[in-house]
Amino acid sequence: MTKITSFLTPYKIAIIIALFLMLTELAVELVQPLIISYIIDQGILQNDLSAVIMWGAVLIGCSIAAFAAGVTNSFYSSHVSQSFGFDIREALYKKVQDFSFSNFSVFPTSSLITRLTNDVTMLQNTVFMSLRIMMRAPLLVIGSVIMALLVNPMLALVLVISVPVLILFLVVIMSKAGNLFKSVQERLDHVNNVMQENLIGIRLIKAFLRGKHEMKRFRQSSEQLMDKTVSALRLIEVTMPVILLLMNISILVILWYGSVEVNTGGASVGEVVAIVNYATRMTGALSIVTMIIMVFSRAKASSARIGDVLNTDIDLYDQASSKNFTIKKGEVSFEHVSFTYPETSMKVLDDLSFTIKAGERVSVLGGTGSGKSTIFQLIPRLYDVNEGTVRIDGQPISDMTLKNLRNQIGFVPQEAMLFTGTIQENIKWGNEHATFEEVQEAARQAQIHDTIMSLPKQYDTILGQKGVNLSGGQKQRLSIARALVKKPVILLLDDSTSALDMKTEARLLKALEDLKCTTIMITQKISTTMASDRILLIEDGKLLESGHHDELVKTSGLYRKIVESQAGKEALPYAE
Repeated sequence: MTKITSFLTPYKIAIIIALFLMLTELAVELVQPLIISYIIDQGILQNDLSAVIMWGAVLIGCSIAAFAAGVTNSFYSSHVSQSFGFDIREALYKKVQDFSFSNFSVFPTSSLITRLTNDVTMLQNTVFMSLRIMMRAPLLVIGSVIMALLVNPMLALVLVISVPVLILFLVVIMSKAGNLFKSVQERLDHVNNVMQENLIGIRLIKAFLRGKHEMKRFRQSSEQLMDKTVSALRLIEVTMPVILLLMNISILVILWYGSVEVNTGGASVGEVVAIVNYATRMTGALSIVTMIIMVFSRAKASSARIGDVLNTDIDLYDQASSKNFTIKKGEVSFEHVSFTYPETSMKVLDDLSFTIKAGERVSVLGGTGSGKSTIFQLIPRLYDVNEGTVRIDGQPISDMTLKNLRNQIGFVPQEAMLFTGTIQENIKWGNEHATFEEVQEAARQAQIHDTIMSLPKQYDTILGQKGVNLSGGQKQRLSIARALVKKPVILLLDDSTSALDMKTEARLLKALEDLKCTTIMITQKISTTMASDRILLIEDGKLLESGHHDELVKTSGLYRKIVESQAGKEALPYAE
């Protein structure tokens, strides 16, 4: 909670002003019953019109002052709450940007979205209501008791007895409600997760006619959210009848005892009216406290969830000795590297060693789960190795700053990921300082320029979310262009030509020959491995064999089977 409240520090002056204005409103509200008692006792009962006019004018003046204070308070409360929400959302987003992949395994995407939106909005509204009415309600209860004691201590004893009982009751309710609303937020995470999966996979859902199944899954998740929310709200709603019952009993006791005191001269009619007025205002304030309990309970849950993200230790960071290092050659070597993904026990890479020479084009081939993509994730330090060392140009990559290392590596993931915006913006995403000519050159190298020029708006064509209006091959080539515009020293292609036809792939590989960079390609296509200088055959996280296509055909039974399965025996150099 301390972490969250620290975001209010820059706005302490505005908070002080808002609280002062709120206290001004409160002071007027506490004084009004007293002024009304003067109007009754000194004016109406004494038939003194001048006293009625004088105290009436004071009452109107106080009301105008309270109105002005309330309007100004709303302005400052809005400023503080909106700025506070903006700062927290920005800090959360920055923290998420710094997350390592292992951090993302702890927080699902749907949960992060809920925390960045719903939870932040909840805290933002809580701050506004705190400065506007939340603090005013409990202070009004306390102030009313004090003022009642000043007006008539004997009559006020009724309130002195009933208020602590109600406060204790509300504290118990708030404690239980906090746990319930935490469960509500967790169920909301689950609903968001189901919706996200459905919207992302909507084409597959329609193709397999799984709409009814997904509706059932969403309904189950939504019903669980509804049940949790109803349970929490039901508990909150219990408080209102209890408050009204006890306060109405208190008012009846005050009226009965007050009539006795008036008859015996122990109290005036104005004092009884003032005490009843204070009790009525307390009833209204305690009703607001019911809403406060709900809002604060939800805010407490949201604060804890946001704090979980902000307090997360990022396990991938620059070392104190890390420095910028210019990769000149692009030689990559793995020295006895072993790696296990967080929260798993099975080694994905086991004592893996190999060296890729500068400027070499290497294909990495292996079955599913052999560790190919893991190799690619370790080179730009998306994960840190558990054992061994990854070096570039002889330098351990852990000695380089992350920004410096990744800025010199072009990475094309297995799943082409494009963003809403123009084609030019998507390519420049790899290098925001690239000129239009450099963007075009990268597109030509990626064999996508002619396709772009055939579009009505060419490079200014707007792409839908994730490039929904492009084919798989077009998205892959745009992703490659995005990596090439960086002019990387090391280029990593993770099965990035799988959707390309053989002619397009051949032109792409030919264009890559002109690049002065080390190219490492994960592939399952023999046409790609045949155009490589060397092939690394990976199995169960170990280097099974290494060599040129012709060498492996002769020496590796596994590689021969792969070639035969794709191209037939006639593709083998010595086939009869």
